[in-house]
Amino acid sequence: MIRNRLTVAAACLLLGGALSGCALLATPDPVQLYRFGGASAFAGTGATSACPDVNVSMRRVDFPEAARGDRLLAVTGAEAAYIKGARWVSPAETLFEEALRNAFLDGAACTVLSAGPMARDALTLSVDVRRFEAAYAAPGAVPDANIVVLLRLVRPGDRSIVAEDRISVSESAGENRQSAIVAAFDRATAEASRQIVLWTDQQASQATQN
Repeated sequence: MIRNRLTVAAACLLLGGALSGCALLATPDPVQLYRFGGASAFAGTGATSACPDVNVSMRRVDFPEAARGDRLLAVTGAEAAYIKGARWVSPAETLFEEALRNAFLDGAACTVLSAGPMARDALTLSVDVRRFEAAYAAPGAVPDANIVVLLRLVRPGDRSIVAEDRISVSESAGENRQSAIVAAFDRATAEASRQIVLWTDQQASQATQN
């Protein structure tokens, strides 16, 4: 059996990999799976403000096409690439939405996210992630995990805009290493989630008073 495999390998080398069976001998590059969203957005502090509950229906979180899926996007100036040998354990947009929903559970003082059909008096929250990338100032430099989010709170009845804003978060990885970059994304996601929850609480509470 070993002799047969050596024969096939030699044939592959001679034919430049033209044989269909040559692909069976290729060894894929190892890939390390990572996740983010484990860092607490509120560090156990929970909600502290007293205000009437406001029902909010959050639309599915939108991500830029380049950052969707399980690949880690890296950007250096006008150049973009994916970090080799690293993947998210689930699509980045799924992990981000899970982290954000957990942040609402942990820290929202006024906002109650609708779990089922949208209530008649519920507001609609749109979370549009415009950037989710490891940004390098120069090749080989220490990157920052950058997240930019556009927020919009809408009354579904007349589709009037209650409020809209832009949140930008940047966390240094500290070193140019995969695990350090993932940890920076984790911290950036926690901070972005915290700001989104606080913003939604404030705007939804004011909307009910108008």
